[in-house]
Amino acid sequence: MKKALDAFANAVSGLSALLLALMVVLVFGNVVLRYAFNSGITVSEEVSRWLFVWLTFLGAVVALHEHGHLGTDMLVGRLGPRGKRVCLLLAQLAMLYVTWLLLQGSLAQARINWDVEAPVTGASVAIFYGAGVVFALASGALLLYHLWLTVSGRARDDDLVMVQESEDLAQVEALHLGEQAEPRR
Repeated sequence: MKKALDAFANAVSGLSALLLALMVVLVFGNVVLRYAFNSGITVSEEVSRWLFVWLTFLGAVVALHEHGHLGTDMLVGRLGPRGKRVCLLLAQLAMLYVTWLLLQGSLAQARINWDVEAPVTGASVAIFYGAGVVFALASGALLLYHLWLTVSGRARDDDLVMVQESEDLAQVEALHLGEQAEPRR
């Protein structure tokens, strides 16, 4: 199951990179056309805005998979394994509830706006709200998997804290580059 989730996260990362590249081309191309040729790509702003929203939600799915969201573990870090497991269980249940609310709201908005056309492209505005639906489904599946690991006792001690401190990020980046992180002075 872990391999399938890793493959899914890699696919979402690849799609995010593609969306970012398309967004950069649209925005940069529009800027160049406006300043150099006094024209522009009409759909650039609308499509770029939609791509940004999709990029944000897809990036949040990848961050959830990699436990990459910033947070603080000041309290949880001082607890023993059992306390960490209980806090993680409560956090996962809360995140599942919020994900359910997001799914309900995004689905409702997508249904309401299904027949509404965007002003420039004429595409359905439901595409915009579809990002919330995709996020809720993907993150819900990830959260259910992590909840199952927590409840079944298969979660490793390292996985009992689902956030990263900003100082941890410097160490992770240094390890990815093959260097040792220098201790703070």
